[in-house]
Amino acid sequence: MKPVAAIVGSGSLLGRELRDLLAGGAFQTKLIGADREETGTLTEEDNEPVVMTALDEDNLAGARIVFLAGSPESSRKALDIVSRLPSSPPVLIDLTYVMEDRPGAYLRAPIAEPANFVPPPLTGHVIAHPASTVLAMFLSRISQAHTIRRAVAHVFEPASERGKRGIEELEQQTVNLLTFKQLPKKVYGEQVGFNLLAAFGTEAEESLATIEERIERHLASLLALHGNIPMPSLRLIQAPVFHGYSASLWVEFEENPGREALEKHLASAQIDVRGPDLDPPHVVGMAGQSGIAVGAIAADRSDPRACWFWLASDNLRIMAENGVAVARALLGQPGTAREQ
Repeated sequence: MKPVAAIVGSGSLLGRELRDLLAGGAFQTKLIGADREETGTLTEEDNEPVVMTALDEDNLAGARIVFLAGSPESSRKALDIVSRLPSSPPVLIDLTYVMEDRPGAYLRAPIAEPANFVPPPLTGHVIAHPASTVLAMFLSRISQAHTIRRAVAHVFEPASERGKRGIEELEQQTVNLLTFKQLPKKVYGEQVGFNLLAAFGTEAEESLATIEERIERHLASLLALHGNIPMPSLRLIQAPVFHGYSASLWVEFEENPGREALEKHLASAQIDVRGPDLDPPHVVGMAGQSGIAVGAIAADRSDPRACWFWLASDNLRIMAENGVAVARALLGQPGTAREQ
């Protein structure tokens, strides 16, 4: 019998991504609604109708793995339920950051970790922020051959990082702007449609600075696994895009190896390098794709030792793949994050 993997918040954007990656694989997937409104909701799994069950002790008991992919409130409720289970508690894989400061939880990003990395045997895993994973993948790869002196990253945050509510608010703002109606601002506290934000409005539920600090913490932890890689200066900007991260990176080397050498070394199974004969990467083209794409590599005309890079990635896919990779490793299954 296949081990059970329960997804708390299976109707969320991340929950749906996990369902896609786990479909037909090594786990029997149990779909659990994050909120009362989702309980009993009819959804689809493997082309068959499935009802999302309630978040309670009966539905979490017996699971080998529990993915936390809903709201922070549902994650905290799941943690409380698991703590009361009489025996054999499941391993928790947190994609909501609720366990970030809890003892016994470890930050994970398998696709950005060294090949020989062995995590401690804990029962809680917090999946690193996708922007941190992207930057760690890029910087660790390039530093293997070329010594980095300094780096600066401008990261453009998509609406899907705020879940369905973030996407719906951006969509409604866009429609209302075109029809001269009042803008909803519950999520961002400010106009994000047709705009760029360096900070959310005062009524926003979470500040952009808090998210930026989380990215920095997670990135510092991931880079520490790879040795002496300098921490980049980072700025997070809310972009009026629905899905996918873009990032503009400036990197200064001890000696600039040139574009061709950089392209050659960056190219790997997880990094798609777009040379000058191809269009630069963008988030639309990366939707549903694994890894990251790098392009528009250009020398800095003001600093002969520095180069500019443009990165694009699917934030939800990266988070889900890291979560599934952790789950696979717990079963002793090598390979990619996608279930076969």
